Amino acid sequence: MAGNRDERREPVPEEAPGAATGAVPGAGADEGRWEELVPGVVRRRLPGWDATVGAVRGTAGLLVVDTGSGAAEGAGIRDGLRELFGLPVTHAVLTHSHFDHVFGTAAFEGAHVYGAQGLGDHLVGAREELRQDAVRHGMAREAAADSASRLVPPLHGVSEQITLTLGERSVRLVNMGAAHSGFDLAVLVSGGPGHAGRGVVFCGDLVEESGEPQAGPDASPSRWPRALDRLLVLGGEDALYVPGHGAVVGADFVRAQRDVLARRFAQS
Repeated sequence: MAGNRDERREPVPEEAPGAATGAVPGAGADEGRWEELVPGVVRRRLPGWDATVGAVRGTAGLLVVDTGSGAAEGAGIRDGLRELFGLPVTHAVLTHSHFDHVFGTAAFEGAHVYGAQGLGDHLVGAREELRQDAVRHGMAREAAADSASRLVPPLHGVSEQITLTLGERSVRLVNMGAAHSGFDLAVLVSGGPGHAGRGVVFCGDLVEESGEPQAGPDASPSRWPRALDRLLVLGGEDALYVPGHGAVVGADFVRAQRDVLARRFAQS
């Protein structure tokens, strides 16, 4: 979701279309379902703005990808993952700067929070802008004000890429530069022990499935198609690509969306 846009998403279906594998019940305050993409890697479509959160199981803790649209929603994600895996969240990764992906970070107290280089400073100065954007998109004023005041910026900035080791599984964080937002970050999850099996790519809003990609005032449209070209190189043809909004897709969908964006913004 981008700032200053009027589009409203349709309510999330009870079972997301195009899910990669079977789903497991959510827990705690979560009302939806967690989909297991590959063993130890799950994701969930949140109500409201249909933003996606993901999680990767490590040996001693979990890595969560994006944190929801508010403090209460973040707490529900945290509690649901604790019930599902029996482990705390030790790492949180923010794919970009928009409120529906970052406002829940305060719920993950003690976690190491990562984002693209510069995102932390940006969020510190953007609390009021994000609060207004949340209200503009339908969030209650008190909830938006509370979430903005409790916003936790990432302390770990990714300038190019880093690899986090979570026991037998590695997770690569790649700074994609400015495209959908000014601070896009992709999360690439290895297939499992020994890097075998199918990989998973959490795309943030670089890819959207449940609606057309949104280019708000902080987007860099001329760079977006090239970012998707790079995403495809990083993930490969067999990976599962997890959009910031919508059902899990394959490389062909990402490639087609890249072409749509290139035509829309007159890029080759």
